[in-house]
Amino acid sequence: MAKTFLRKIIVTPLQRMVKDSRSVGILLFACSVLSIIIANTPAGENYIAFWNIAVPAPSGIHLPHSLLHWINDGLMAAFFFLVGMEIKRELLIGELSSLKKSLLPLFAAIGGMLAPAAIYLLFNRHTAFQHGWGIPMATDIAFSLGIASMLGKKVPAALKTFLMALAIIDDLGAILVIALFYGGAVQWLYLLSGIGIAVVLFLLPRLKIKFGWWNFALGILLWYCFFNSGIHATIAGVLFALTIPLQHLEKLEHLLHVPVYFVMLPIFALANTAIVIPPEFIAALNSSLNYGIIGGLFIGKPLGIITACWVLVKLKWGELPRGVSWTQLAGIGILAGIGFTMSVFITMLAFEDTATQDIAKSGVLIASVMAMIAGYVWLYLAAGKKPVRSNKKNIPG
Repeated sequence: MAKTFLRKIIVTPLQRMVKDSRSVGILLFACSVLSIIIANTPAGENYIAFWNIAVPAPSGIHLPHSLLHWINDGLMAAFFFLVGMEIKRELLIGELSSLKKSLLPLFAAIGGMLAPAAIYLLFNRHTAFQHGWGIPMATDIAFSLGIASMLGKKVPAALKTFLMALAIIDDLGAILVIALFYGGAVQWLYLLSGIGIAVVLFLLPRLKIKFGWWNFALGILLWYCFFNSGIHATIAGVLFALTIPLQHLEKLEHLLHVPVYFVMLPIFALANTAIVIPPEFIAALNSSLNYGIIGGLFIGKPLGIITACWVLVKLKWGELPRGVSWTQLAGIGILAGIGFTMSVFITMLAFEDTATQDIAKSGVLIASVMAMIAGYVWLYLAAGKKPVRSNKKNIPG
């Protein structure tokens, strides 16, 4: 009787939540709001100090020195490992497996990265904030797909697939930006050691060595080398993911989905959105930093995505996904302006000053909420409008 009762009020609701694609976005948003509230209460100082608590490490072993750094360098490497496996699967058998399938979301993602960066630099070029140009480039997969899923059948399956492919390519672009522009001074011995380990991991299947615990041991060593190389440790997560044999991808993705999306990312949100709102909050937001971030995410994203797709269609290199109108595509462009996880993460890498980080995070949150609301309303209203189709064969997004 007690077991049945517990299953009914705890286990079953949790199972439903995990299976609901909207849950991740709602959970991350709730964690962010909770973190901001706590940071601005009398307990806020202790709350922020908790995330920055020192984590001792054995002498001679260089590891993250605080809980926050373990979250951003360790847990986020696991997140990128999962994203990397999704990228590999899509490249091999999914929506990015052929040129025709990948061309439209590829161009859309590139346009959706370049336009926000350009708008940001319009406001911040030659200022102390110039280095933050990567902040508005990223799209949050969980949030954007969560909002699209809330609309149910009003958003065609082909449009959701296009958004997922766009977001995956966008994440890959963000990973490259982090690797090239947001690392530290390169430590060549560690970097070359990491590259050597990655090569070994790629060669193992070709040497007929079965996938096993040794792959994960080398993966941890790969992370350690990249952590100390000056190139951000999260890159190791992607490299390791690309070495996973295809037959193991689905099992590992399924295994990691719950701990990454329902434990690690919420912890990341709690730790990184502890924003102290100053008395002069409105004045603090009135800065070129925020104008660049909000303008980049809310205007630059849809502008870059729609422009890139329009050029591709005009050149007859591609067509819109079947059953999708330009109006609906514009709604997806607006949803892509939900930066959140990746944008907050790049903020932490771009600026060392806590006050600057807080202002930038505020801009990311404001732009993301604007994109959520505007994207939802836009797609809801666009659902009744039928797309104009040509007689040409469609090229899926």
